[in-house]
Amino acid sequence: MRMATRHFAMGIFLFSQITLGILGNSSILFHYIFLILTGKHLMPKDLILKHLTFANCLSIISRGIPRAMSDCGLKDFLDDIACKLIVYICRITRGMSLYAMCLLSCFQAITINPSNCRCLTLKHRATKYIGHCCSVSWLLHLFLNILTPARVSGPSYKKNVTNMSYGYCSWVASGNVATALYMLLLCFSDALCLTLMACSSVSMVSVLYRHKRQVKHIHSAQHALKDSPEDRATQTILILMCIFVLSYSFSSIVVILTTYSKYPMLWGISVLTFIEICFPIFCPFVIISNMNSSSSPFLPCFGKR
Repeated sequence: MRMATRHFAMGIFLFSQITLGILGNSSILFHYIFLILTGKHLMPKDLILKHLTFANCLSIISRGIPRAMSDCGLKDFLDDIACKLIVYICRITRGMSLYAMCLLSCFQAITINPSNCRCLTLKHRATKYIGHCCSVSWLLHLFLNILTPARVSGPSYKKNVTNMSYGYCSWVASGNVATALYMLLLCFSDALCLTLMACSSVSMVSVLYRHKRQVKHIHSAQHALKDSPEDRATQTILILMCIFVLSYSFSSIVVILTTYSKYPMLWGISVLTFIEICFPIFCPFVIISNMNSSSSPFLPCFGKR
């Protein structure tokens, strides 16, 4: 009874966080739809944020809602096909969020770098093809995770198969060489994106540091205290990257603990779900804090005016 009460409380908590995250991400999506309908031209950074926000919405819906329903006491509410589809969407949106953050950080690092011939050429190409890169990335992750449905089954637990239960679906473990190579490919893709994010972060921090040192030599206090839009955008992206990396790291630790535990850790799955959707929940509010709320009626009141 005590365990059931804890799961129910966790389900109610997840539902409240899911509602908050959907409201925040929907505000940004409606903001961009409003700009498109009014004939406004979206900047390259806005194109990336649009895809990132859409991936966040799908991640919250596909990852958070089934877990919250399971914690609230609903059992076997998904069949085998629905389980495969839900987990497939989870994997796609997770990879897309990682790719979008990598693309956003690399683009911002190129944008704020000092202008020279090479950087100007790179900026022009990045601005021209950024929308196509975002669209192609969805197709890329559709194909990268094409084998995921084959490793997912319904909530029924088979004793002769080693699997990890999510409470509403099961992830079937397989130890053959093909699966190992497939997992290695996914890990390599994630590691490549994280490495590019780390390199771009170092580049942005160094540029901001040099900028602050130059500002100290300006005698006007008004100019010294005012940050440029590029600096504010860079600081926002760095905050998003920190939240993403922390969420990614903690979720990986919980996955390892849950996978190699001798006993079922359904509470660990609930904690893992909350950690994984932390980034999609808090990401829109970090973005909104750096957006002009007077340009759209859909942004909350704490956006910049």
